[in-house]
Amino acid sequence: MPGYLTRHQRIRLGEFDYTIRSLSDKQQFSDPDGRAERLGISSAQWSLFGQIWPAGELLANAMATFDIEGKRILEIGCGLALASLVLQRRGADVIASDMHPLAEPFLAYNSALNNLPSVPYRKLQWGVPLPTLGRFDLLIGADVLYERPHAELIAALVNRHALPAAELLFCDPGRGHSGAFTRALALQGFEVTESRGALDEDDPQTMRGRLLHFRRHARAGVQ
Repeated sequence: MPGYLTRHQRIRLGEFDYTIRSLSDKQQFSDPDGRAERLGISSAQWSLFGQIWPAGELLANAMATFDIEGKRILEIGCGLALASLVLQRRGADVIASDMHPLAEPFLAYNSALNNLPSVPYRKLQWGVPLPTLGRFDLLIGADVLYERPHAELIAALVNRHALPAAELLFCDPGRGHSGAFTRALALQGFEVTESRGALDEDDPQTMRGRLLHFRRHARAGVQ
């Protein structure tokens, strides 16, 4: 038995119902070999990967209809990777990534639980270059700008892994760091448009979920 408790939740993403194994609550913690600690994941942060977050649902629903034709896609900070599961069902060329030690086994389990091929996964620390990962047409993430330094870290990651002509779609619940991220990406040639979505059933009026869609067109002679 693992040193943590889980539950199965049923959730509607796009036009399909998914069964997701998640941690039973935010008080879970199990790091017997110290892997999470070595990665800088504290006991208070440990359970965050294993929760279904409203921003993750909003991003996953956006991926149910987003144009994916011919695009290589990377989800960063995937956690339970709801968006990647939706994309896998659509036959997308998608890789999910995270640094939490349990993100990969939870993703494999949830892929099988929903009768999907296992979503390709790479361990990715935002501040550590991973040249073998390559470059992507589309990078996506949900609630990844939750601390001030993350705007700079993820902007640098985008610089390493976005193709010259690329798109990004990030769902932000309004933690106050998206402005710095937008400015950093503008220096890389990205323009942004914003749309809004409800984060939960109590949020139809304020629409606190912000979907930030960044686009960059390739310059002449750049491939």
